[in-house]
Amino acid sequence: MAARAKRAKVEDGSELSPLQSFLQWCDGVGLELSSKVCVSKEGIVAEYGMLAKDDIEEGEVLFTIPRSALLHQGTTKVSTLLEKEQSSLQSSSGWVPLLLALLYEYTSSQSHWKAYLSLWTDFKTLDHPMFWSKEERGRLLKGTGVPEAVDRDLANIQREYTDVVLPFMTRHPDLWNPGTHTLDLYTQLVAFVMAYSFQEPQDEEDEEEEEEEKPPNPPMMVPMADMLNHVSNHNANLEFTQDSLKMVCVRPIHKGQEVFNTYGQIANWQLLHMYGFTEPCSSNSNDTADIPVANLYEAAARGAQSDLDRQLVEEQWEVLCQIMEEKAAFVFGKQGCLTDTELHTALKVLCMSKEELSEFKDNEGWEEDDEDDEKISLALSNEGLPKLKASWKRLIYEAACLTLRSYGDGEDEEKVMDVDRALMEDKAALMGLSCRQWKALQVRYGQKSILHGLMELTKS
Repeated sequence: MAARAKRAKVEDGSELSPLQSFLQWCDGVGLELSSKVCVSKEGIVAEYGMLAKDDIEEGEVLFTIPRSALLHQGTTKVSTLLEKEQSSLQSSSGWVPLLLALLYEYTSSQSHWKAYLSLWTDFKTLDHPMFWSKEERGRLLKGTGVPEAVDRDLANIQREYTDVVLPFMTRHPDLWNPGTHTLDLYTQLVAFVMAYSFQEPQDEEDEEEEEEEKPPNPPMMVPMADMLNHVSNHNANLEFTQDSLKMVCVRPIHKGQEVFNTYGQIANWQLLHMYGFTEPCSSNSNDTADIPVANLYEAAARGAQSDLDRQLVEEQWEVLCQIMEEKAAFVFGKQGCLTDTELHTALKVLCMSKEELSEFKDNEGWEEDDEDDEKISLALSNEGLPKLKASWKRLIYEAACLTLRSYGDGEDEEKVMDVDRALMEDKAALMGLSCRQWKALQVRYGQKSILHGLMELTKS
């Protein structure tokens, strides 16, 4: 890695800390920070955070960031080159231009963003599962969906670096060096973007004129905003204006309390996968658990009593696979199914009689669905699930059982549930867990609790 410039010094000759250098840089770029807040490493839930120095009322602006202080492919020193060769930087992630900008700026001693990027000297504070061993991911996160998501990420990162980034760097040896800008550093910067970047919401104007959905805006690094930690019950929110970004208080914050932003309505498995941390599963109101559509099919197949029944299930499954992807999943939150329309469709298809299925095929679908979205949502909520017809409840119950068993090693669903329940109730055992073990437990137990609750609501 290229040598870094020496740190600035204060009047007594001592070096500024990385945080002091960053705050000094913020002053220089016109970032306005309210006198009622301060950035701190003490009294917060992660390495850095923001504390209220005084009571703050709803609607107060905590800080304002000029757009010139944002770091993205349009503001980097190599922006002209990235723009000129954008056609060669296309990838499935859409992140390559930003990552090339970060590779350049992070290793440049003269970078305009040096004081900002120096807050992360080696990225060791990032603890995404992609940095865990494969064995550790498989052992601690089995059944959660995280190991599979990480495997896909790592394969995509390797392919993107080899097929897109490396050839580009080779064409521009005056700016990038594969010996410095390695796959390892690239992977760390991917995690950095996952954990700290922001995406500007799409403009809603002219929606009626847009026939095709626009691609999402590319991610960007937002100094100061990324210092705030996340909880689902947040008290601040980032607002985008034409000239700047503003962090605004959305409910009163008392002196001494931490200021929390929100990264969105995010389940614990997503928080761990994308950001490297979790909330306590009991307090994350956005936690979810997935039931693969294949488990709903298996539940239907297990209920077949004869060869004719089994043949009908196969025909139903064939029709269902034409409607939705074979690897699709139904998402359940703490209040019921979040993908209620999709689940409603699957239940209707898998519970059709032979005559109904034949009519469905002849008509190439339903002529008219007499149930509106609101009724479907209510029917598949925690309130409505116990009132479903018996055949539908049985499929949901059996699919939840099958999914719950996938977290264990052959045990039945109750034993799989009991393992983590006992651990959650043992304070001494919890205190002995490593950080990774604790985070994995919050993911597992949160998902298991949702599935177990679903079983209670649908059992006969």
